[in-house]
Amino acid sequence: MEEWIARHGKRLYALCIRLCGSTYEADDLYQETWLRVYSKRGQYDPLQPFEPWLTAVCVNAYRDLRRRERFSRLMAPFSDTEEKERVLTSVPDNTPAVENAELWEAVRSLPETYRTVIVLHYYSGYDVREMARILTVPEGTVKYRLHRARELLKGGLTP
Repeated sequence: MEEWIARHGKRLYALCIRLCGSTYEADDLYQETWLRVYSKRGQYDPLQPFEPWLTAVCVNAYRDLRRRERFSRLMAPFSDTEEKERVLTSVPDNTPAVENAELWEAVRSLPETYRTVIVLHYYSGYDVREMARILTVPEGTVKYRLHRARELLKGGLTP
């Protein structure tokens, strides 16, 4: 386990930051991913590359965290919208420094399914086939999501 963390930890953490958009959430996702890797280590096939398997575990953990967030928001009737807004705006934004801040903001504003494929493809270097395996969707779905994400980015970045 220590060898995996030493070898893949930095890249995994960069993926977590890009998916989440803040170091606070990325820290939680990073820890959750390694906990899942540890608990599912028996499911890993050593004949297969480790990096795509690790990425799939991370993306699934990210999806689960988002689902829990949505559910917890629905289950918190004592909190009003203004209070939530106040809390959210008081948290510092610790997004990573990126060469093109406008592009990064546009990527962060994409819906989750599109942001995920953009991050996996352009920031982590996965091709369509690898992303399909990681996301457990057909390659055609990945191609569509990439195409749609590019369209949304193009529309959002045009002056």
